[in-house]
Amino acid sequence: MLAQVGQLARKAGAEIMMVYADQPSLNIKQKKDNSPVTAADLKAHHTIKCGLATLTPGVPLLSEEDPPDWEERENWTRYWLVDPLDGTKEFLHCNGEFTVNIALIEHNQTVLGVVYAPALDVLYLAEGNEAWKEAKGQLKAITVNKAHPPRVVVSRSHIDDELKEYLHQLGEHRTIAVGSSLKFCLVAEGKAQLYPRFGPTNIWDTAAGHAVAAAAGAKIRDWKGKPLTYAPKESFLNPGFRVSLF
Repeated sequence: MLAQVGQLARKAGAEIMMVYADQPSLNIKQKKDNSPVTAADLKAHHTIKCGLATLTPGVPLLSEEDPPDWEERENWTRYWLVDPLDGTKEFLHCNGEFTVNIALIEHNQTVLGVVYAPALDVLYLAEGNEAWKEAKGQLKAITVNKAHPPRVVVSRSHIDDELKEYLHQLGEHRTIAVGSSLKFCLVAEGKAQLYPRFGPTNIWDTAAGHAVAAAAGAKIRDWKGKPLTYAPKESFLNPGFRVSLF
């Protein structure tokens, strides 16, 4: 099933790139939380929704572009968690750092995840304790990797005072700024060793990247040291967290 989900992410990515290549057709709108949504988000959502319904009929879907009411999902134990276009701001800035995120949640944990960056044509896949990267036609296993000084990956669009203070106190390090769930993936493939996050994220922003990083050997915990989980709750917000090797 992982390969099929990967192909579905590629198909959604192709829909996104058709819009990306024709910027006047973006049809940008503002959602209730004032975040932007484009025609690319909606086309990718439709492609993924139809594909998952065929692949796993009966497994419910929680997508950023069509989140079910709390009463419908409060007892879910297995569901798809999707962000059809993660990094809409990066998409609008045309820097290529946006992704398609698809994750399968079982009993509050990510058990399968796919992150596809269509502008870069790079696909990350994870299931259980194994993670892979497919780029330039080659598929290879990936794992976390130590480095000194550590490389710290941070959001390109969300740098807050709390993060600046944390980095100041961290000691010797190098920073890498990148958009979307690619931050998880850089830790997973050993190009970074730490991803600290203080600002708000939603569960669909993190689940697929979480699956990839965890399968590659990273730890994803909140700032109290508790593992980040995806138990159904009324709010879609995550607590702050860090992705690290320890």
